[in-house]
Amino acid sequence: MRPRLLDLFCGAGGAAMGYYRAGFDVVGVDIKPQPRYPFEFHQADAMTYPLEGFDAIHASPPCQAFSTMRSLRHAREHPDLVGPTRELLARTGLPYVIENVPGAPLRNYVTLCGSMFGLRSGRGYLRRHRLFEIGGWEWNALL
Repeated sequence: MRPRLLDLFCGAGGAAMGYYRAGFDVVGVDIKPQPRYPFEFHQADAMTYPLEGFDAIHASPPCQAFSTMRSLRHAREHPDLVGPTRELLARTGLPYVIENVPGAPLRNYVTLCGSMFGLRSGRGYLRRHRLFEIGGWEWNALL
């Protein structure tokens, strides 16, 4: 039996495919329709979706508040959902990962880039840095 992973703020499912290939059954949640999401999908608010029945959670809250593009003259204000997402996930007691862009207020994070894994875009290696905060893990159980 595969562990179940909840993919909050899932978008089109890029992270979901990696988790699936790693052995998880994945369920995605996003407030916007995602017609090409490759697994079970629920259109709902990620901040209010029921979190029961999962073994782990991945969350990619909106990054616009921290993106380098936020400094554009006509950029509108965007909410910072990283802190509220962290609080929500910590209350579950489940292992979780929060993914976001450089500059986001993540804690004890690791930085990964698509080029580290040989991922390519149309013009060469995919140079897209992302931060990953890990919480709720009991490290002794992993050793």
